[in-house]
Amino acid sequence: MSEPGTPDVRIGDAERQAALEALGVHMSGGRLNADEYGERAARVTAARTRADLTRLFADLPQPHPVLDQPQHRASQNFTSNRARRGTRQRPSTHPVIGGLVPLSAILAVVLFFSIDGLSWTIFLLPAAVAVIIGMLFSRPHR
Repeated sequence: MSEPGTPDVRIGDAERQAALEALGVHMSGGRLNADEYGERAARVTAARTRADLTRLFADLPQPHPVLDQPQHRASQNFTSNRARRGTRQRPSTHPVIGGLVPLSAILAVVLFFSIDGLSWTIFLLPAAVAVIIGMLFSRPHR
């Protein structure tokens, strides 16, 4: 069922990317912890309509992804809103990439408690994943 004012229009990758970027802003601002971010990021990648995404931001303040524009305009509007606020823009990555670090943190906890004799160093896994992803997907500075 659709929320009032949000038609059940199907979304594309641009809207999902804008939603993941907005979730990242909320996580870096301390409004979402790693588990909440991971859960919502998974729901973003599974979202099919605007209403699916709108529900994920009902309890969060701005920024919200812009969903009432055509796909190519949605990501441009979100990016321009961030630029107006003076927020540093991050390079776009594949939607799955944003969820890898929180998922690696969850995996580290599960491995630690499920495998006897596993060292505490397993908790370095999320940091290692973040560094590797950063090295693979960062753009060279000029």
